[in-house]
Amino acid sequence: MSLTAPSQQLLTVVLIGNPNTGKSTLFNALSGARAMTGNYPGVTVEKKISRTTCGDRAVDLIDLPGTYSLAPRTLDEMVAVNVLLGRQTDVAAPDVVVCIVDASNIERNLYLVSQVLDLSLPTVIVLNMCDVASSRGIQIDAAALSQRLGLPVVKTEAHRKRGLEELRTTIQAAASAPAVVRPRIFPAAFASECERLSELLASLGQPQTPYYLLERLLLDIGGYLEGHVVNGQVAVLAAHLADARHRLADQGIKVPSAEARLRYEWVRQVLEGIVTRPAARPITLSDKIDSWLTHRVTGLGFFLLLMLGIFQAIYTGAKPLMKLCEKGQEWVGNNVAEWLPPGSLNSLVVDGIIGGVGAVLIFLPQIVLLFLFMAILEDCGYMARAAFLVDRLMTKVGLSGKSFVPLMSSFACAVPGVMATRVIENRRDRMTTILVAPLMSCSARQPVYVLMATAFIPATSILLGWELPGIVMFGMTFLGAAVAVPIAWLLKKTLFRGETPPFVMELPSYKWPSPGVVFNRVYDQAMSFVVRAGTLIMATTVLIWGTGYFPGDHTQVEAVQAQIDQLREAAKGDAAKEPELQQLIEEQNRLRGDLLEQSFLGRFGKAVEPAVRPLGWDWRIGVGVIASFPAREVIVGTLGTIYSLGSSVEEDDHNLVTAIQSATWPDGRKVYNVPVALSIMVFFALCAQCASTLMVIRRETNSWGWAAFTFVYMTVLAYVGALATYQIGMLIG
Repeated sequence: MSLTAPSQQLLTVVLIGNPNTGKSTLFNALSGARAMTGNYPGVTVEKKISRTTCGDRAVDLIDLPGTYSLAPRTLDEMVAVNVLLGRQTDVAAPDVVVCIVDASNIERNLYLVSQVLDLSLPTVIVLNMCDVASSRGIQIDAAALSQRLGLPVVKTEAHRKRGLEELRTTIQAAASAPAVVRPRIFPAAFASECERLSELLASLGQPQTPYYLLERLLLDIGGYLEGHVVNGQVAVLAAHLADARHRLADQGIKVPSAEARLRYEWVRQVLEGIVTRPAARPITLSDKIDSWLTHRVTGLGFFLLLMLGIFQAIYTGAKPLMKLCEKGQEWVGNNVAEWLPPGSLNSLVVDGIIGGVGAVLIFLPQIVLLFLFMAILEDCGYMARAAFLVDRLMTKVGLSGKSFVPLMSSFACAVPGVMATRVIENRRDRMTTILVAPLMSCSARQPVYVLMATAFIPATSILLGWELPGIVMFGMTFLGAAVAVPIAWLLKKTLFRGETPPFVMELPSYKWPSPGVVFNRVYDQAMSFVVRAGTLIMATTVLIWGTGYFPGDHTQVEAVQAQIDQLREAAKGDAAKEPELQQLIEEQNRLRGDLLEQSFLGRFGKAVEPAVRPLGWDWRIGVGVIASFPAREVIVGTLGTIYSLGSSVEEDDHNLVTAIQSATWPDGRKVYNVPVALSIMVFFALCAQCASTLMVIRRETNSWGWAAFTFVYMTVLAYVGALATYQIGMLIG
């Protein structure tokens, strides 16, 4: 919301809490507006900030990613610590920290609170989901808890917007409260080791290291800080830490197990006499539902049916909307083409810019539908159960249960699939999932499979009447998924090796999804794609247009187009003029094919022909593959242009099928045969011919390097696969 003349300086308030505590719901309820989102510099962690008010104070509300601990093991996890310590340069140091605690699981949640209190920042404890706690017979004396902690404690029900005004008032008051007294969790020997460590760091050129980072250096064996806090002196630091941990172990403080034991001892002392529970835990409705939905048989069956229904709904439901986007692009393009004079400007605007906008908007229906379903499942509490169900299966390839939905989403389209990896907290799992998601065979590959299978795979019935072309297309659809398994395993053993963290996830109670929360999530994801990835996709589309248009004299094409327009106007209702009109269209298609051959794109295709000849390809196939970089299905239109049939041909067009069947090398040999068709299909099944996906990978990883890595490794993989397919196919004959 907009603010006018706040009476005092801007407050920075940070929200932190475990996953599934209603933190994001509380953030949206407090802000009353959609947040500004983006990535923190140099990391994949998303930054979410919203401007609001607390009393008469203007507030920047920062929503940190849900976490169970403030022990950083990666650069991404370090972001939350840096924000809280005021070391993140793109956000202000926090004036108040708001810790959101699930009142129905208060013991587990206070572990994170104990780490936040170590930072000595003004802190407010929010007991959220109090209605859930009450339904389970759990009573919490908030006043007594506040007195024992020495902190303000506020009860809320964020999804019902209860307790928000009290929370706003409390935040404003906390900003001027004295510093929080650190709780006494660790014994004196630990404090002594922190002092020794501080002296060592000062001698190594790291003076005034925050006390919390000293704690983390001692507690987190192999953590992020150990390898980054002292530049060039890692060995000296590692030796000191090993000696310090040995001294602590001699005094009964064994790292790292001591932290959990000591913090939970503190939690039990804090809650003694404050939390009242029923003698026997009542069986809730969530428990009864979970007895079916988390069962290894009925739960997995329901999950598979639900996923099938969702992805079928995305595939079929998005089609009409995608067709509408195509029709809209075509309508706008035709109107602009009539308004602008023929020439390069006309082609740039219509084919480059409008075509680029269309290439962006065509993905929106799938993205919106996917994130609509994901937001509903997450907000109602089922997403945690789904991850739990498939975790055992995904662990076999080094991933977690949370990787399943993004990978399944990529069968519809890798763009929303890559974006869906945001639900994966572990960076190694998230990066591995991002890098293998494009291997899932998306719907854009289907036109290539249909064209090649229709033209060259014999329609022979085998396997109980199944026709061979259908079996080949089915195999190509799942080839990428089969290859993704060893690739994911290899990535986890090399680039993202490390100890696989235990799968820890709270199972929240089921509840009705909040329409506001669902809408905001879908809107944010859609706008994130359009604004950030969309600009890059459009730029790539314009670049490919330019290489296919220049150089070349398009005067004849424009003259023929003028004749076509005049003849169409004169031939309305006159069937006798149709042959002449068709002849002009064929002439224009021939001219466009010649121009494409002469363009930079055509020249590049001929230049790379020696590299693709081992695959059985000629320069025309090479041009089609290069031109399909903005979108895989473009190869059909490109081949249509090359073979003088026009760019609007469909994959099952009889004339296109006949043209590629008749294509020959200069010596008269047929270009295409079954091995060539299979090599093309294998290449498209494994390659990264999708600028949209690469741009989204760049956006999600915040690095061009990972987008380039994906393109290179998938292109090499596709080339090797296509080469082996063609050569083996020719040997078999």
